[in-house]
Amino acid sequence: MNFTSKRVILFDLDGTLTDSGEGIINSLKYTLTAYGISDYDEKMVNRFIGPPLIESLMEIFGFDELKAREAVEKYREYFREIGIFENRLYNGIELLLKSLAAGGRRVILATSKAEVFAVRILEHFKISQYFWAVAGSELDGTRIKKSEVIRYALEKAGEVELSSAVMVGDREHDVFGAKQTGIDSIGVLYGYGNHEELGKAGASMIIETVGDLHKALLG
Repeated sequence: MNFTSKRVILFDLDGTLTDSGEGIINSLKYTLTAYGISDYDEKMVNRFIGPPLIESLMEIFGFDELKAREAVEKYREYFREIGIFENRLYNGIELLLKSLAAGGRRVILATSKAEVFAVRILEHFKISQYFWAVAGSELDGTRIKKSEVIRYALEKAGEVELSSAVMVGDREHDVFGAKQTGIDSIGVLYGYGNHEELGKAGASMIIETVGDLHKALLG
């Protein structure tokens, strides 16, 4: 499949543009400690990287929705000051974004992370200038489903031709969100998902490295 003709490139943030595992895991452990939870393994914690936090707390630790929303506020105590910057850009990402922008592509961030935090992260890594628009969730927990974020992102960009857009992400939620919105998706293996997860979700293409992603989008 050829993606070089796609004019609108939507990127997930965690596990796609940045390796944010350290900050997310530390913020989560801070939260679980506050709730007296210590009986978990690292595999459980790693599942939190990428999907909406509220959904993961309910699914993995059995929180009800009210408790999950309260826990998110505890999570943000650590994340907004420390965890947000326990993070790094993947090698080659800035060059990819710069090349896409220079080639006239409309680059959009579409993340389930709170939009205010996403903006700070892009500014911290000095890559915000490459983005046409930034779309994320609200602090009150609305617009956390990936399909909602993608639709919102496309609206912000004034984009209506779905065949011209592609979603790039590392987890099944990115792929499902793209399918529910009616756009193609590229699953990346250098993040926190794996080939089985992305394949079962129905990614249009699965690639291994940032270099492969560069070739897929730019030739």
